[in-house]
Amino acid sequence: MVDEEAKSLPMELSEKGGVENNGFVQNEAFDDRETDTSSQEEMPRTCVIGVNPAATEEPALEPYAGMPKEVLLKFSNQARYRVTREILFWLTIAAAVMLVCATIAIIALSPKCLDWWQASPIYQIYPRSFKDSDMDGNGDLKGIQEKLDHIMHLNIKTVWITSFYKSPLKDLGYGAEDFYDIDPMFGSMSDFENLLAAIHDRGLKVIMDFIPNHTSDKHRWFQLSRNRTGKYADYYIWQDCVQAGAVVTAPNNWVSVYGNSSWQFDDVRKQCYFHQFGKEQPDLNFRNLAVQQEIHDIIKFWLDKGIDGFSFVAVKFLLEATHLRNEPQVNKSQNSESITAYSELYHDYTTTQVGMHDIIRSFRQTMDQFSREPGRYRFMGSDGDEDVGATMMYYGTTFVQEADFPFNFYLINMKNLSGNSIFEAVNLWMENMPEGKWPNWAVGSPNTARISSRFGKKYVSVINMLLLTLPGTPITYYGEEIGMENIASENVSEECINSDPVATFPEKSPMQWDGKVNAGFTEGNSSWLPVNPDYQSVNVEAQMTWSNSTLSLYRQLTLLRNNELPIHRGWMCYIWNDSNVFVYVRELDGLDRVFMMVLNFGQESTIDLKAIVPSLPSTAVIRLSTNFSNTGKAVNTKIIKTEVGEGLVLEYKTEKPVHTMEAFQENCFVAEKACYSSAFDLLYVNC
Repeated sequence: MVDEEAKSLPMELSEKGGVENNGFVQNEAFDDRETDTSSQEEMPRTCVIGVNPAATEEPALEPYAGMPKEVLLKFSNQARYRVTREILFWLTIAAAVMLVCATIAIIALSPKCLDWWQASPIYQIYPRSFKDSDMDGNGDLKGIQEKLDHIMHLNIKTVWITSFYKSPLKDLGYGAEDFYDIDPMFGSMSDFENLLAAIHDRGLKVIMDFIPNHTSDKHRWFQLSRNRTGKYADYYIWQDCVQAGAVVTAPNNWVSVYGNSSWQFDDVRKQCYFHQFGKEQPDLNFRNLAVQQEIHDIIKFWLDKGIDGFSFVAVKFLLEATHLRNEPQVNKSQNSESITAYSELYHDYTTTQVGMHDIIRSFRQTMDQFSREPGRYRFMGSDGDEDVGATMMYYGTTFVQEADFPFNFYLINMKNLSGNSIFEAVNLWMENMPEGKWPNWAVGSPNTARISSRFGKKYVSVINMLLLTLPGTPITYYGEEIGMENIASENVSEECINSDPVATFPEKSPMQWDGKVNAGFTEGNSSWLPVNPDYQSVNVEAQMTWSNSTLSLYRQLTLLRNNELPIHRGWMCYIWNDSNVFVYVRELDGLDRVFMMVLNFGQESTIDLKAIVPSLPSTAVIRLSTNFSNTGKAVNTKIIKTEVGEGLVLEYKTEKPVHTMEAFQENCFVAEKACYSSAFDLLYVNC
């Protein structure tokens, strides 16, 4: 009976709602098929296992790590979690929108970054005189590569190499025999490519000269043109002229830059060709579109090589009037047959003709095709004109760009040195420069006597101080950083003079690297021009060890220019000028730090700056001086004393910059306007 009751227990639990049989195995002897109705009736109906209902409820779950998806969804839909999640979502969206808006605002308000040709001084190299690597006495491209560390030491990032095309080297090589090749004197195309790679590896840029106006008479185009071969027949400017014995009757009275008629009779073609410069340099016919295309192809060739910019030379001569009228005489009473000098005519028909600027703009457009890659902007410079208004036209217009800047030679062309003459040269450019354009300054070139030879050694450092603290891009001709002088004209050999009668040589003497034989320029027996006798004291190696040397000051000035925003891109305001001194400030909106330059180009002088600018603080600190012993001293602004050729960079703080003062506003200029925010440590434009 007991066994029967045990067998029937699971069934009764099921029927009576007892605890469910989860996994309980029934007795094998129990077979529900054998259970009949009578046996079921005999089962006790009072055997019930009671269960507490509370014991059957599931325990409350709390969130825990590693919850499965089903459990997670139970909690995620609860209000306290759903609301928190939505708040965080919208806060993230709002933060992202604010970040985008802030980025757009910063971009919109930020001034244009200075490009590489604005940010660094330019170092101009005459390659034949810089460094000789193969002991033949002539500087070359490998020599430039050897001395790139010197340029880095000067804190300069741009190198300008004058003409090195294959050429008979007449007129300094500015009449190319082949625009696609390197003159063997300077090396090979492989040498150029190695130099270019070395320049770019150091983070430097390179500019090269290009002379599109003319070629050498040895050029293949000219040889084909004089024989009237195909399209080349009209590549140059040919006119009928009459030859009677040794006398040629030219088509008109036009004279060349170097004097005498600008027409030369050619025995092969039996016509005269036109040349603005030497007779070995025939002018190209830019009214021939095929010639223009040839020039564009040359530009593309060198840009493909990787150069970073061009200096276009002699561009005002690209076109001549087609009517061939005589040019007006300066002295109308002069016998017309006696006119031989370039200065005796007004060159109304041979310079700056209608259409010339269109050609230059087309050069710009070709260069712009290579400027699309970020960080690879291609610079375009051009020479200017004696007339400042004509020079400013090379900047282009508001809508159509030409040169990034025409080269400024007004400081070079000064005849006399004084505070007033410096002011006049600087003001001439700044007053006439179109709004928003970038200035530049040069004090030396391959065609001008060096500073120390023009004005004296005592003014070299103060002129370098002027150059490196004016707004814009300074251009330094090699050797000016150590104060090199011209060599004596009588020391130039007859061979040099006869090889290039129109060139000047004293300012092209070899670079003075050290005190060894030939100043370290060459290890050969001689150099193409003699080295200046002062090379044992005026050289790079010696001046690098002297704290008060011209080279040391030059380097300190480039560091100052690179590191101080007011000098890098701030306002310039003239404060004072007289026969002795020129005084100006460099300042930036938002910065209370101001730099004032007091430069002496005359005799010893004492000036009361406090009387000129009443808001000046009573004292200022000498940040730099051409006399190194004065650097760091405090000076009374009522009594600023300068010696002959002394330059001071004064630093002071003020809440009232000069450019905001009504009395000085007409004396203030800014090229790339920017304001400084000390709170965010950034520049912005809406001052």
